[in-house]
Amino acid sequence: MPRLLDATTPEGLTVAVTEAARRLAAGELVALPTETVYGLGARADQAGAVAKIFAAKGRPSDHPLIVHVADVAGAEVFARDGALPEVARRLMAAFWPGPMTVIVPRRADLAAEAAGGQDTVGLRCPDHPVALALLREAAGLGVPGVAAPSANRFGRVSPTQAAHVVSEFAGQPGQEDLLVLDGGACEVGIESTIIDCSRDHGRPVLLRPGRLTVAEIEAAAGQVLVARDGSAPRASGTLEAHYAPTAKVRLMTAAQIDAALTVWGATAAPLKGATSSAPTLAVYSRSARAAVAGTVLRRMPADAAAAAHALFADLRALDASGAPLIWVETPPDDAAWDGVRDRLQRAAAA
Repeated sequence: MPRLLDATTPEGLTVAVTEAARRLAAGELVALPTETVYGLGARADQAGAVAKIFAAKGRPSDHPLIVHVADVAGAEVFARDGALPEVARRLMAAFWPGPMTVIVPRRADLAAEAAGGQDTVGLRCPDHPVALALLREAAGLGVPGVAAPSANRFGRVSPTQAAHVVSEFAGQPGQEDLLVLDGGACEVGIESTIIDCSRDHGRPVLLRPGRLTVAEIEAAAGQVLVARDGSAPRASGTLEAHYAPTAKVRLMTAAQIDAALTVWGATAAPLKGATSSAPTLAVYSRSARAAVAGTVLRRMPADAAAAAHALFADLRALDASGAPLIWVETPPDDAAWDGVRDRLQRAAAA
């Protein structure tokens, strides 16, 4: 059973970070909180340590990981010739620590496994006191950076609470002694924005939306973002199907949900996969709706930031209800909702 260490108090933080840093230095896995989601971390400079992440998650070894560093100087360690592209530096200055990952040309002899074999690497400085304290402590033990994808089985719903991590790996062979640092619920709730800054033309490319809007990113970069094309490097969380609960997710407009619920209440029979005591349908919507027999309703926050914060925890709760189908109201067509919309579209594609 994974072991929780409370890092929410000053005393607990010191104890937790000290043990976790030692484990990272020894090439072991540690689950750590960030402001986005909980990550499953290993030192990024050792192939054997990184391989443990892929094995624990069931993740393809060519699907790159994001390397977490304590500051810009830490990022320079992983950059080719120690030189960061100017646009990457501007984004770091504006958004680090924070939910921004930049992809830059990689130093040839470092973090090849974490980068999925590519000649680029994704770098991020997280805005969470536990993560930052751990990165600094680990650096003092010779760990230059920590590769840390979301701490869940590959393709599933990302964890935003320490208990989510424990539930993901409880009973999994080899993870009985996984150390999970409990830093409380993640503030942002969805993964970081990913910007490719590795192109020869020097123009930034949006690979994955997050909490930050395109307008905010362009203002900081001083350049217009370029659309993703076939030459973009592989990046974390950009597969068509991802972030999926066990239940099937279907995106629908509010009107479609209203109409379908009317029919559902009159005709629905137990669905394949539902247990006798479980609801046959879950609904996740921003609009209040009358309860329908056999369904469970959860309210999606009307504010984009609040919706992002609650998204993965709410999907996990609806999945835990046992309903084999989740109808989700499509997010508004607004830039602030881009990150939430992206996660839901990928969840529905699974």
